[in-house]
Amino acid sequence: MNPRELNYKMPAEWQNHERTFISWPIRNSMCFPEDYERVCRGYASFVHAITEFEPVTVLVNSGEQSTVQAFINPINHPVEIISIPHNDSWIRDNGPTFLQDSQGHLAGINWRFNAWGEKYEPWDLDDAVAPAILDKLQIRRFDAPLVMEGGSFHVDGEGSLITTEQCLLNPNRNPEMDRVQIEEKLKQYLNIEKVIWLKKGLSGDETDGHVDNIACFAAPGKVIIQVCDDPDDENAQITQENIRRLENAVDASGRKLEIIRIPQPPKRDHHGDRLTLSYLNFYFVNHGIILPVFGGDAEETDKQASAILAEIFPDRTIRTVDGMAIIREGGNVHCSTQQMPAMEKEKEITS
Repeated sequence: MNPRELNYKMPAEWQNHERTFISWPIRNSMCFPEDYERVCRGYASFVHAITEFEPVTVLVNSGEQSTVQAFINPINHPVEIISIPHNDSWIRDNGPTFLQDSQGHLAGINWRFNAWGEKYEPWDLDDAVAPAILDKLQIRRFDAPLVMEGGSFHVDGEGSLITTEQCLLNPNRNPEMDRVQIEEKLKQYLNIEKVIWLKKGLSGDETDGHVDNIACFAAPGKVIIQVCDDPDDENAQITQENIRRLENAVDASGRKLEIIRIPQPPKRDHHGDRLTLSYLNFYFVNHGIILPVFGGDAEETDKQASAILAEIFPDRTIRTVDGMAIIREGGNVHCSTQQMPAMEKEKEITS
């Protein structure tokens, strides 16, 4: 049986978390291994920020625990460190997608993972991360017959999902499946009713357009999108088309969407390749938001992004982190985290 038949669904990211999972970076898998220490300091800063709000579990490869502890300083920032082999550090994409039923019981989806369309080898350990976590936690596991990455979709917790055609319909993921078949699998495993299809993700995004760099739900019926107004920037046309689609869409409840715009930071390149700078790669934590900011010529848009999120979420603390720390490796805060929903206590049954 699939999750929908058993009444499991994926909660929205802003709902309460039991904890956050992070996979520690691997020097050998990095695009720029000379940046290893800087990237590790970046991951440590994410861990430190998140532990202000909720527990963190860090996955390490065998023999790395002391190295990781030296970066994290577990005395001031207590974290759980567990040994689970992995090839790369993007647990949003290769970790489990956690589900919950109406009683608060947890389960998890083990999607198939092929390193963003077989871009990086090897990926066998990463494909085994999700089942390893679920089995270690003794949480019910649903093995989905679909190549899927967690950064490629967002849900609102009330039946709607947002994604991009560029990623989910890419022949390097599920070439044997069409849009209708992919939608049906999403409905079966995430227990959603409506897929809202954007066209493309941001320019330079090597994930083939993950939605967590361009748009997300702020609440049911409300979507935040990063926008570009420079007609000479490829992102201008991309975001205009995505906004048009959002304006013409309704969610699972038939509501027209409220669209909130956040300006993109100034364009930056590294070794001739565009960096995918995105404020939308923020991460919800309990009572807070971890927001990557980029400094320098992005100082003004950094302030705007922080102010907009503070206005949207007045009851959450906006905690900023250095968005440049790991971006050369292709991702940011949201890409490097995976939330585990809080397990609700079962209601006592009285006669």
